[in-house]
Amino acid sequence: MRVFAKYIILMRKIQMRYRLEPAGSQGVWGLDDYCFLPFYFGASQLLHHDTIRPSSIHVDQVLQAFGDEYMYLSSVQFVKQVKKGNLGETSPMLNDISAVLSWEKINSGLLKMYKAECLGKFQIMQHFLFGSILTLKENGGDSTSQ
Repeated sequence: MRVFAKYIILMRKIQMRYRLEPAGSQGVWGLDDYCFLPFYFGASQLLHHDTIRPSSIHVDQVLQAFGDEYMYLSSVQFVKQVKKGNLGETSPMLNDISAVLSWEKINSGLLKMYKAECLGKFQIMQHFLFGSILTLKENGGDSTSQ
């Protein structure tokens, strides 16, 4: 998690420096292919948190106080930094997710979405290296299916 968090910080600096736009299928919602995992891992970090609820993303003091500690909150901070305006308008999916009552539901929903929107798409998976640790099982003889 520490290495991945440092990688995300570096990528955000590069994105800001060169004004890179999200290229993923979910870009307009703030959950695009290159920044999806911080939301998933961040929701995992918050699974059993006593005080931070999904709706806490709307409280700037919570984001500032805990953004460095929790990847989900850091990701919301980044979205708010690059997209100006109301979260409901700029990132409706994040806004809708904040109404879910538990991090468990958010975590399982994000995993399903990641499988469908990232891992289930050939355009993304074609760039992965497959070998003995990460294998590819072909489906019905079609070389493009997962």
